Amino acid sequence: MFTGLIKDIGTIESVKSNSEGKEFVIRAPELHQDIQIDDSVSTNGVCLTATEIKGETFKIQAVHVTLEKTNIGKLRQGDKVNLELALRPMDRLGGHFVQGHVNGIGAIKNVVQRGKNWEISIEAQKDLFRYIIQEGSIAVDGISLTVARLKEREFTVSIIPHTYENTILHTKKIGDSVNIEVDMMAKYLENFLQYDKRQTKFEQLVKDA
Repeated sequence: MFTGLIKDIGTIESVKSNSEGKEFVIRAPELHQDIQIDDSVSTNGVCLTATEIKGETFKIQAVHVTLEKTNIGKLRQGDKVNLELALRPMDRLGGHFVQGHVNGIGAIKNVVQRGKNWEISIEAQKDLFRYIIQEGSIAVDGISLTVARLKEREFTVSIIPHTYENTILHTKKIGDSVNIEVDMMAKYLENFLQYDKRQTKFEQLVKDA
């Protein structure tokens, strides 16, 4: 579990394809001293496990299903990534609950500077929008953000200077892909309502039998 508050910008040192998927070595100039083997590390919003630590670098393995569901497989040597270690019970929850389980891949449609802030509009698959509400929380490349505006297939987030400068958002341009994770609370609520309907239907069938 993560908060969506990015703690470091890492650099991809190497990418190696293997039978399991792809193996990445990432340099983390600030976070490396806190990472231990078996730690969960949010990498551009994807929950991955540190398998080896060496100096300022750590190694992670992305399996095939992760490569299919996220844009992690597009990373190349020299690319920058957002990094966050898992939430500890004593930490402040400054963002929102982020699982590191990406729900879809979006594309940046527009980037506009308004004063010192930035507004980024992102297009995403239609079925995600039943979980997205105006002023609700959403994770973009692992960053906890608030939805400022909504359209049928597009949402806009407003970025303060600190977030823009201390995440990889400042490297993004129109057309770039981003990992999207919707608010987990919305998914649980949907499941609860669907379960309730299924249970009611089942009880009615039993009663009519």
